[in-house]
Order: sequence, then structure tokens, then C-alpha cells
Amino acid sequence: MTKINIQQILDIAIAAGEEILSVYHDESKFNIVDFKADDSPLTLADQKSHILIADKLERLYPDIPVLSEEGKDIPFDVRKEWKEFWLVDPLDGTKEFIKRNGEFTVNIALIRDGYPVLGVIYAPVLNVTYYGLENEGAFKVEGGGTIQLNSLNKKGKNLIAVRSRSHASPEEEGIFEKYHVTEFISVGSSLKFCMVAEGKADLYYRHGPTMEWDTGAGQAIIENAGYNMENLETKIRFSYNKESLLNPGFIVY
Repeated sequence: MTKINIQQILDIAIAAGEEILSVYHDESKFNIVDFKADDSPLTLADQKSHILIADKLERLYPDIPVLSEEGKDIPFDVRKEWKEFWLVDPLDGTKEFIKRNGEFTVNIALIRDGYPVLGVIYAPVLNVTYYGLENEGAFKVEGGGTIQLNSLNKKGKNLIAVRSRSHASPEEEGIFEKYHVTEFISVGSSLKFCMVAEGKADLYYRHGPTMEWDTGAGQAIIENAGYNMENLETKIRFSYNKESLLNPGFIVY
């Protein structure tokens, strides 16, 4: 398998974030340019970030294919032969981007044999990076410092659950009762994974639809911090490169 330089991937995520901010801070560019198949908005920032990430990954790692939200039309007959591939969401949380609340991210994951072995989540407005690397751990980079994230403070009761700002569902209530959740925090995009990895939340449940590129980087981070991500249908570890790129429900704990 290809040896990956994690600093290169961190640099790509930050450069993509700069492309996003060039749109975010420019009223003349800040507009919805199209709509995706699920009617969610597509902005110029999504497109600029996708172009930068795809170009840099293809230059640095020409033997590893890229599956991105903005370049997803690759037939399963082709994808099923992939042993490893980049799974990219160039702007996760477009609704948060449009709301201008800063809670959107760049997500880059490396999938090997169906599971994430590397994941980077960068929040450009917050200027914070989270990453997870198989056999090395999970980390948060902020203000020039790096801290390791771990699950040593896992709790068994009085749990804090993280929930979506834009995609909450009624099915959540039964899960929260089952797991004895007593407090909640709301945050947008894949930052929900980061809240669990960082210990600010104990559980993240998602019933509603997500796509593979929404979760790959987050899963790499939380698993390498010592947490689990379970497919609610099969009750086993969440996996990738399915024929349908639509995810089932999941729980992170």
C-alpha cells in the first residue's frame, strides 16, 4: 500500500480552506451556483475546494483514485476494484456555510479495504484541524499546538450527545433515552465527530441520510481516538465503497 505523508494531506486541507474563505469573505462570489441531486445547495466554494484537492492529490499520489462529492459519478464496476482511494468532501456543511456560522469543514479520508485509515477535518473559520492516523492516534491542531485525543474519559451515564444543527430527527429521542443522555450540544458538519473525539460529547447518533464522504474522515478520527462507529443496520463497524454511496444510520460512542 502507498505510504502517505500526513503533513501533505494537512497542507492540502488548509489550502482548500483558503479557497473556501476566498468565497466566504467576498460578497460578489458568495452565491449558490447549483443544486445537488438531493436538493442541497452547491456553491462556488464547493467547486473551488474540490478542484484544488483533486488536483493536489492526483499530483502527489497518482496511483490512488479520488472519490469526491463534487466528482462522484464513478461506476461501481470501477470502484469495486479499488483497494484504496481518497474519499473527499471539499465543503462539508454547505448549509452552515450559507448561514455564515463558521461550522463547515474540509474532509479528506483515505479508505483501505473498505475502512478509513486516515482522516483530516479542517474548519477554516475556526482555524482548527483534527486528524486521525491508523496506529498513530488522533490529534487536534490549534494555535500552533498539537494535542492527542483519546477516550480515557469515557462515561457510562449522564452522557452528552452531539446533535445536528440542520438535520435533527425524531428517532434520536429513543436512542438518547437508551443511552442515558442528559445533555446536548449542537454543531454543524463533521465537527460532530470531533466533539466526541475531543471529549466534549460522548455520543453522536445519526438516523437521517448521509453520504460516504460525509463520514469517512470523521470515522478515522474517532476510531483512532478510541471510540466506535457502528452501522445501525448490521451492528458492526461502519464500512465504505458500497454500491450505493448513501450511508445507513450510525452511532458513534
